[in-house]
Amino acid sequence: MIDVDVIIPVYRPTEEFLCLLDLLEAQTQPVHHIIVVNTEKKYFDELINETDLRTKYKNLEVRHISKAEFDHGKTRNYGVSLSTAPYFVMMTDDAVPADQRLVERLLAPFLENERVGMSYARQAPRPGSGLLESYTRAFNYPRTACVKSAENMKDMGLKAFFASNVCAAYRRDIFDELKGFTDHTIFNEDMIYARRLLDAGYLIAYEAGAAVIHSHNYSALGQFRRNFDLGVSHALYPEVFAGLPAESEGLRLVKKSCVYVLKKGKPWLIGKLFWQSGFKYLGYFLGRRYGCLPGALVKAFSMNKEFWR
Repeated sequence: MIDVDVIIPVYRPTEEFLCLLDLLEAQTQPVHHIIVVNTEKKYFDELINETDLRTKYKNLEVRHISKAEFDHGKTRNYGVSLSTAPYFVMMTDDAVPADQRLVERLLAPFLENERVGMSYARQAPRPGSGLLESYTRAFNYPRTACVKSAENMKDMGLKAFFASNVCAAYRRDIFDELKGFTDHTIFNEDMIYARRLLDAGYLIAYEAGAAVIHSHNYSALGQFRRNFDLGVSHALYPEVFAGLPAESEGLRLVKKSCVYVLKKGKPWLIGKLFWQSGFKYLGYFLGRRYGCLPGALVKAFSMNKEFWR
């Protein structure tokens, strides 16, 4: 068996987090350590007594940080520093393995090709997710696996280094070689790293057979704020995102979503689609131009307000 750790940044965990821990314990590929980096201990204690949690999960390690200390890149780097395993899996506390073979399947691409530095899982919608959210998951995470290289940027654009730390595995030696995630990132620490991975000549595997249950039903305002931060990250790292416009991929999603809801016989959802898409685009547009906005407005628009401290 391969030595692998799972690292999970946690904030205000729910029962899904406990379900995640149970399924990690039941994996066909055993997990050596589950490393939890929790933001704000009081919220963690509201869910479960930490002593009881450590008693139940013998391979669990919990570290607490303050909200002011949290950062998308730096916090994950801290979690990685607590691991000595040659492979590790990054997850979020609201992603639940679809089955007991998640870790096994995530690691398979590394064994097939030593140039693979990152492997990420398919995200399936939660039961009860709306039609539009379910289609968005299928659009971004299809059922066909693939391996991507720098050459794919010519035809795939941003999709060539699209990847998600909701559930992604990494080879530790390559991660260390590339100096890990970029510290102080508002968003997209996974894609920023993935781009550097491709530029260094390594490969990214999308392993569709490895799946987690994970989706969001954001309000229009939630979509605005999330995409504002997306635009900010694209503006902050032009060396990663410049010349590969995200708008075209967004437009393709809107067009395909329209066709999908019509095929499903629910044309009234087109209004909701345009409403949500308008908020997404406006958020992204303003995020890309955050430097022209007053600081108070930038913080009000952002989902990750601690970033601006």
